[in-house]
Amino acid sequence: MNKRKSMGIQHSMCVQPAFLIGTYDEDGNVNFAPITWVSVTCDADHYMLVISMFGTKKTKQNVIKTKQLSANLVSTNMLYLMDYFGSNSGHNGIKDKKSYDYSNGEILHVPTLDISKWVYECEVKTIVHTGDSDTFFCDIKNVQIDNDIDISDGIDLTLFDPVVYSGQYHSIGKHLGKIGDYIKED
Repeated sequence: MNKRKSMGIQHSMCVQPAFLIGTYDEDGNVNFAPITWVSVTCDADHYMLVISMFGTKKTKQNVIKTKQLSANLVSTNMLYLMDYFGSNSGHNGIKDKKSYDYSNGEILHVPTLDISKWVYECEVKTIVHTGDSDTFFCDIKNVQIDNDIDISDGIDLTLFDPVVYSGQYHSIGKHLGKIGDYIKED
C-alpha cells in the first residue's frame, strides 16, 4: 500500500544551503543578494560552484558584468542579513540600513562578509541562460573558513550552523557520521 499522496508540481523539495552572493557594481559599491540555488559540480580536475539566479537582481547583473562573486554561507546568526538583503533591491540604492562588516577577497576583487564562517571566492567560467534564470558555473579561486573551525578530519556542518532553505528557513540539528559508518556486516 502506497503511503504517499500526489501534491502536484507547485511544491519543491530542493533542500539547499543559503548563501549571500557578494559583488561590486560599476561604481565600486557593495551588493549582496540571498541565493539558495547553489550547488557544486566538477570540471576535469577541480570543483566548481554552480549558482542560479532568477530575475533582474542587481547582484546578477554585477556577476554578468564582472564575472566575479563571493558566496558567503549564511549561518543562523545571519538571518537578519539574509532577510534584509532579500527584502531590499540593489536597484533602489546601496543596501546600508543594516550594519555589517565586509572585506575584499584574498584572491579576487569581491566583497566577503566578515561574519560568514565559509566563503567562496569565484570567477565565472560559463553562463547558461534558461528563461529568466541564469546559471553561473564558477571556478572556485579561494575558500575562506572561520579560524576557530577545524576541517582536517572532514566537514561537520553543525560547526557552521548553516541556514537551509526549502520554502522556509531551517537549521541542521546534529552530525550523524561519515560515509561507511552505517555499513552493516552480514
